[in-house]
Amino acid sequence: MRLRELQLAIDEEFGSLGSVLMQDTTLASLGGRTGDEALAAGVPARDVWLALCDAKDVPRERRHGRGLRETRS
Repeated sequence: MRLRELQLAIDEEFGSLGSVLMQDTTLASLGGRTGDEALAAGVPARDVWLALCDAKDVPRERRHGRGLRETRS
C-alpha cells in the first residue's frame, strides 16, 4: 500500500474525521504512536492502515483499502 492509497482508504472509511484520527489516535500496536507519527518514523502505510482499522473496529471485509478492491464490471 502506498501513501496515496492509505489516504484514499482513510478518506473512504472515515470521511472528514480521517485526518483527525491520524493525528490524535494513539495506536498501541505501533508503539503508542499516532498514524502520522508512525509514518514519519518509517512504518509502512499498510501497517498504519491495519493498526487504525484495529483501533476503530473496522470490519475485516472493509480493510482491503481502496487500491486493492476488486473492480466491478
